[in-house]
Amino acid sequence: MQVIATAGHVDHGKSTLVRALTGMEPDRWAEERRRGMTIDLGFAWTSLPSGRVVALVDVPGHERFVPNMLAGVGPVPAVLLVVAADEGWMPQSAEHLAALDALGVRHGLLAVTRSDLADPYPAAEQARAELAGTSLADIETVAVSGVTGAGLADLGAALDRLAARLPEPPATAPVRLWVDRVFTIAGSGTVVTGTLGGGRLHPGDELELGTTGQRVRVRSLQSLGAPVDRATGVARVAVNLRGVARDQVARGDALLTPGRFQPTDLVDVRLCGDPVGDLSATLMLHIGSAAVPVRVRPLGVDTARLRLARPVPLHLGDRALLRDPGQRRVVGGVTVLDVVPPPLNRRGSAAARAATLADLDGPPDEAGELRRRGPMRRDALERMGVRVGTAPVVGDWHVDAGQWRDLRRRAIAEVRRYADTHPLEAGVPVETLRRLLGLPDRLLVPALVVPPLVMSGGRVGVGGTDVALPDAVLRAIERVRHELADRPFRAPEAARLRELGLGQREVGAAVRVGALLCLAENVVLLPAAADDAVRVLAGLPQPFTLSTARQALDTTRRVAVPLLELLDRRGATRRLSDDVRVVVTPPPG
Repeated sequence: MQVIATAGHVDHGKSTLVRALTGMEPDRWAEERRRGMTIDLGFAWTSLPSGRVVALVDVPGHERFVPNMLAGVGPVPAVLLVVAADEGWMPQSAEHLAALDALGVRHGLLAVTRSDLADPYPAAEQARAELAGTSLADIETVAVSGVTGAGLADLGAALDRLAARLPEPPATAPVRLWVDRVFTIAGSGTVVTGTLGGGRLHPGDELELGTTGQRVRVRSLQSLGAPVDRATGVARVAVNLRGVARDQVARGDALLTPGRFQPTDLVDVRLCGDPVGDLSATLMLHIGSAAVPVRVRPLGVDTARLRLARPVPLHLGDRALLRDPGQRRVVGGVTVLDVVPPPLNRRGSAAARAATLADLDGPPDEAGELRRRGPMRRDALERMGVRVGTAPVVGDWHVDAGQWRDLRRRAIAEVRRYADTHPLEAGVPVETLRRLLGLPDRLLVPALVVPPLVMSGGRVGVGGTDVALPDAVLRAIERVRHELADRPFRAPEAARLRELGLGQREVGAAVRVGALLCLAENVVLLPAAADDAVRVLAGLPQPFTLSTARQALDTTRRVAVPLLELLDRRGATRRLSDDVRVVVTPPPG
């Protein structure tokens, strides 16, 4: 199936043409049929000569109903532009064309209607002149009369050729179904309709509402008036929803694949149309079936920041249009450049932002986004509309390859700088290194630890290098060595360690370089004390008690208990069931 919207001035025969093509009445309201004027969106469908099915979205042509018209053409990939032979190009023809051009609609067909009332050639030439220079330049032209049927066969064949040229969206694309109609069916509940631009829908699928994020489930599907067990874009669909009341969804909302869109009320855009500096401060943004008031902050020559009145699910590269409802004119088309723009709080930040935006073209680009933004999670990239093709560096984090190499170089430099300024520490704490590198998650830090960096105990250091202790610490260690020379197991008391300037940090640094042996808090001996103790204990009758060991080592219980526990852990001694020990492997010599 393909979906095509009508467009054109009021009373130029759009609905008449749809009725003639399809045999269906597109005007749903009695008021529309009474006045002979389309007010809201109408829908009909037909089979073309090739067997292709085309659905037609009939839009109003009166200037008062331009928002309804935009809701119809916004999600549709092609247009049937209608101009009456007896009136030619008219004001709403121009506004509709301006809207289509702003939205970047490139596929279409020009139908010159009421050819039974006037020669269609002058109107066709005038319309082609207006189309020149727009996204719809050089579209095919067909003269037709919806009343007499003249040219209908030619129009059907032209629609067939147009449908054959339309690109097929990927079935794996995330769903964003812009809602253009909401109603209820007794016994079934809420039903929404819209043009499915891509992706697939099945009964039972879970979706989320773009305005609130509320999760809803597809109860059943219809397409072209018949139940279906699958709908693949492009298609007109009616979705019966479970879990949402009629008043919780409205035209302009969207049904979304969960986690694949970024609802945002702040976007940076590029404008094609009026100069940015000439824009009114408040305009209306139209995208899909949504119409949202926005406040405009100019940034560059053709770039601006839009503050939306409510969040809208957007992707990078989305096309939308700005309209001035007061002046009833299309201001221009916009291309979404950023759906998560940075704040502009500092002096000069707006000018810097404009310079950045000047180099962006809109279509999502994984490499470019990672270079600009730094490390990003996969789901954040996908919500922005970026197709992720690289492998994560760790977890679900993706980083530009060049930035990752730079981060590794910076990590080595920061670790070495930290070691110079904190010589008593075993390395830089992981959280501190994360902040120094400006990383968004601690998980990224271990992934940066490659030689010569090593990580232990929540700290990152440089491996394979000798750490030089400060002179004051070296002098204190020498005093401890002198005091333990005659009685090597008489550890200095805590007060004595403080007198020597050996606090926890200093002791820790000395232990790391092998200058001291720490048995417990404030219990330190020389590095060889453990081996010396085993030699002494090996000379005792086996097994021996704690008291016997304490006397043999000429020390106190404060030292003997943690020393024996250390020897147990090393396997030099073994503790027996009756709380005595034996030496297992006395050291050589």
